[in-house]
Amino acid sequence: MFPGLEKLMMPWIGKTMKHIDLFIATKLSERGISLTRQQVILLKILYHDGPLPQNDLAFLTDRDKTSLTRLLSTMEKKNLVARITSPEDKRVNMVHLTKHGEKVVNETMPVLFETILHMQEGITQEEQETVIAVMKKIQENVGKHIDSCSINK
Repeated sequence: MFPGLEKLMMPWIGKTMKHIDLFIATKLSERGISLTRQQVILLKILYHDGPLPQNDLAFLTDRDKTSLTRLLSTMEKKNLVARITSPEDKRVNMVHLTKHGEKVVNETMPVLFETILHMQEGITQEEQETVIAVMKKIQENVGKHIDSCSINK
């Protein structure tokens, strides 16, 4: 289709992310942890920074309000989070991690850490630092050029 595409980084990054997502989902499933990547991200944010207003979570997770509401509803059914109306402002839903949610986070994080170590096997510290430096450059390039995109004007 496009000759030379296999020599560009971006297709490799996308393909690698798909493999990583599948590997993490498999490792969590093997341990009896039934969470999606989005649920893990949300639990991690709430564990470290919560409780948070629902609107802030939409921004932090880069999700629109509708899809975040759906995600939170699913997580409430699993007793991972609770939405509680803010006493200061009745229009604001504060999202709290439940006790069960905390327990699940504490069970999940060691599995994620172990999985990350498996993915990094055979990769030297120098190679890891190079990858991190390259990813930072890509993020900077995207940041520089995003301002000039017509979508933001």
